Amino acid sequence: MFGPDKCGSTNKVHFILKHKNPKTGKYVEHHLKFPPSVPYDKLSHVYTAIMKPDNEVRILIDGEEKKKANFLSADDFEPALIPSKTIPDPDDKKPEDWDERAKIPDPNAVKPDDWDEDAPMEIEDVEATKPEGWLDDEPEEIDDPEASKPEDWDDEEDGEWEAPKIDNPKCEEAPGCGEWKRPMKQNPAYKGKWHAPLIDNPNYKGIWKPQEIPNPEYFELDKPDFDPIAAVGIEIWTMQDGILFDNILIADDEKVATFILEKTWKPKYEVEKEKEKAEEAAAAADGLSEFQKKVFDILYKIADVRFLAPYKTKIIDVIEKGEKQPNITIGILVSVVVVFVTVLFRILFGGKKPAAPVKPVVEAKKPKATETDGAGSSGDKVEKEDDEKEETGDKVEKEEDEKEETAAPRRRSRRET
Repeated sequence: MFGPDKCGSTNKVHFILKHKNPKTGKYVEHHLKFPPSVPYDKLSHVYTAIMKPDNEVRILIDGEEKKKANFLSADDFEPALIPSKTIPDPDDKKPEDWDERAKIPDPNAVKPDDWDEDAPMEIEDVEATKPEGWLDDEPEEIDDPEASKPEDWDDEEDGEWEAPKIDNPKCEEAPGCGEWKRPMKQNPAYKGKWHAPLIDNPNYKGIWKPQEIPNPEYFELDKPDFDPIAAVGIEIWTMQDGILFDNILIADDEKVATFILEKTWKPKYEVEKEKEKAEEAAAAADGLSEFQKKVFDILYKIADVRFLAPYKTKIIDVIEKGEKQPNITIGILVSVVVVFVTVLFRILFGGKKPAAPVKPVVEAKKPKATETDGAGSSGDKVEKEDDEKEETGDKVEKEEDEKEETAAPRRRSRRET
């Protein structure tokens, strides 16, 4: 069997042969050791196995040699084509008095009288004293005084509402709060469980192995005795489409194989390579790779998270800017994740709720009265200008509201798409 196998952690070009043992008549399967890997792409490739009369086998991928081995070498095939001359005797048994222990505990050793196996590893530091200013009656955490029960909280469905905890501000200035306990330190009297020291085993005989006997399946061979090739079959197991085989060649001349490679595979490979480059260039021209598109899809979903509603407009503005400038995709991703984590942290740990966005209102500023030497007509003019500017302010405010109303649908349509 010869060809690529790529599945899960497996990635290799198989070369497996079955060889008949001339003594037993059994066929044994032999696998090439350390086979080459399969190219990591979706292009067409050609795999070639060249077997020579001198027992050499060469594996080529796209006409380039990737592996060289020898059929009769035990270093190249597992198991080796030629069995070992001897094998361990299957009927040999280890004697009952056979001692394989190189070291043994000293039978004459005695545990010292001052060895306390029950002494703990750590003990309280009796010399430690409570720091001055320690607040024994203050808890380390307190209810957030600024937190309030949500309006949509249902005690029957959500349970009794409890204010989130925050760090006690009094403890930040003090050395500590709550019940003070002495710190632990390493016990100088700790020695652990006593064990007798090891000494050389006087009865040590080494690691036992069964004796070797002649291998009844051993044979000598100058070259492999292959059966004639009667047919060609394709063994395929896959869970994806797009895997095709063609131009299977069996020849007795290496030059024929090279000619077929140059004539059939190489032109197709060059076309596929150019097509791949064109697709990569088109993707670069679009500005977004498949990875970047997935990133922006996730960011739009994050923007729709309920508790981020006050920040939704700003988040979408940032995402749309990132789509126009793909080179800042990572920065956009980090920014949105930081906002998400910050708001989530505040909600979980009692921070202030995000304030709802306030519509911009343009207030018309009244000009200050200026001193003039003229008659009262100047004052009338200023007063009239004030009235006109107030009307203008109302108009500006109305236009701002209309702009926001017209902008909102655009945001919704972008997110929906």
